[in-house]
Amino acid sequence: MQTGDITLNDPYTVPYRGIYAVCDAKNEYAEIIEHSNCYSGASWSLYHYAKAPLILKARSNGNMIRYFVKTGTSNLELKASVAAAGIESVIVEGDEVQVTYAGLGGGGVGATRCRAFADGVLRYNLTESGGERCAKGTIIIPRRNRVLIGIDDTDSKETGATWTLTHNIASELDCPDAVYLSHALVQLFPVPEKTQNCMSTVLEFGCKDEKAKEQLVEALKKALEKYSASSETGMVVLTDFYAKGLYEYSNRCRTERVSKEYALSCAKENGVEVVLDGNGVIGALGALPWFARPQESIVPGTEIKPLID
Repeated sequence: MQTGDITLNDPYTVPYRGIYAVCDAKNEYAEIIEHSNCYSGASWSLYHYAKAPLILKARSNGNMIRYFVKTGTSNLELKASVAAAGIESVIVEGDEVQVTYAGLGGGGVGATRCRAFADGVLRYNLTESGGERCAKGTIIIPRRNRVLIGIDDTDSKETGATWTLTHNIASELDCPDAVYLSHALVQLFPVPEKTQNCMSTVLEFGCKDEKAKEQLVEALKKALEKYSASSETGMVVLTDFYAKGLYEYSNRCRTERVSKEYALSCAKENGVEVVLDGNGVIGALGALPWFARPQESIVPGTEIKPLID
């Protein structure tokens, strides 16, 4: 531990690790995902930002704060201590997203410098912040599509665990073009063929374009083929904002035994790409809707419900 004087190059800035924008196909909705370096500061933001007009739902997933928003512009009515900061606008233009934040005092510092210096920010425009000021900051970040990858049955009676293998692979493949956003374990109905706990996994990535997605999928497939301890591995891929078409299938998969034929039929109906078609495809498909819901997905029999009604 350093015991002498310390030197802080920028004492009033705590940059976010990354800020990402995942959009639906029509760019009507977006999820602004902020990866924080200071969880308490991000929690303060979550409390205040959730009151902004554009925010439809706000939640914490570990040290990532996720804001589900209606794109467009709103009028923020900032009030010290009560509603001291928020997202004023989310504008999608081509392959970029402009996010404008505003805040009072320390909330203005967070709205400007802390977010502008996050990894992945392409450009930014800031006002002065701190003290008694009301500050604004606009960041421009890449528009991303949500790519969901369901995986099951990579272990055997002797070795392995699907959740560890999938997380390690995803961490290695994380890159600016295909950002690793979340990992969730999904409790399935305990069928006799299970290894032990009958869990599958869903990985969530934010991909800039189709090329990034294709490279990600191919690399992940190769890694599973290399490291899986099972000959029945299932891997499925869906590019979708929130996989609503698979809710019914997933709920059945968690409460009763379903057949592989039924799984493959549901995959085809919902535009899901089956990359590895072992028996694990049953659980892999059932995992897809549970992305970024790790606290709910582990509870046996819990019925999945829409993020927004």
